[in-house]
Amino acid sequence: MQVTVISGLFAIFFYLAASVIQANRLSSKKPESAEKARNLVFGFGISAVIAHGTSAWSVISTADGFHFGLFEISTLITASISLLVLVSSLRKPLENLFLGLFPLAIISIIASLSISSNSAPTNMGPGLASHVLLSILAYSFITIAALQSGFLAYQNHQLKHGHAGGLLNKFPPLQDMESFLFELLWVGQLLLSLGIVAGFLFNEEIWGIEGVPHKIIFSILAWIVFAVLLWGRHQLGWRGQTAIKGTLIGFGLLLIGFYGSKFVLEFILS
Repeated sequence: MQVTVISGLFAIFFYLAASVIQANRLSSKKPESAEKARNLVFGFGISAVIAHGTSAWSVISTADGFHFGLFEISTLITASISLLVLVSSLRKPLENLFLGLFPLAIISIIASLSISSNSAPTNMGPGLASHVLLSILAYSFITIAALQSGFLAYQNHQLKHGHAGGLLNKFPPLQDMESFLFELLWVGQLLLSLGIVAGFLFNEEIWGIEGVPHKIIFSILAWIVFAVLLWGRHQLGWRGQTAIKGTLIGFGLLLIGFYGSKFVLEFILS
């Protein structure tokens, strides 16, 4: 427990430091100081993810099995998202996502340290392990896509109303933002497909767990939304508001399937 709390507190500190530096970086007009700040943000971010991952693993893994409660799995997912965005930021200008992601990671850490789950521990076989891993990766990529669509919506709104200066100058070009959104969706859709397939291949091990059938049903609905959106992008050139709305609808279905069923099981029916 001590390792869990200490690593969680370190992660919160590093996330806060990275967020403050990134916010100051956006307001800076000096290229040299902005580049130095970028390196500091990355350094604090990686330190935060290492501490966050340690805390998340300690919360989930116990002597009785693995706790996949609402707050335990949330902190693991936000740690995975933070790592993916940090690594991707080495080749893509994604630093603006930190301002939405890092506070979310802090909230998940605080929740996992202060609120205990009523879910029973689970022993993972290969089927459940593959399903959980693929699901976490899929949720992570699609969550990043949802954050990206939020920034894209802001960028579209500002340009539509003729506000082309200020903070908007810190954003990548609109076309690059949209291209990266669909890259994220393609990866997320592939992982979601594999996660759903794993759910059916190992149905004896997985479908007996409370809430899993509901998650898979909503995951299939989200898969259909993303499949239509990706088809529309490839065949009809869908973009702009269509891309944003489609991404958020699919993401909303995943949220309902995962967090909705977990909330009902752990806080209403327990």
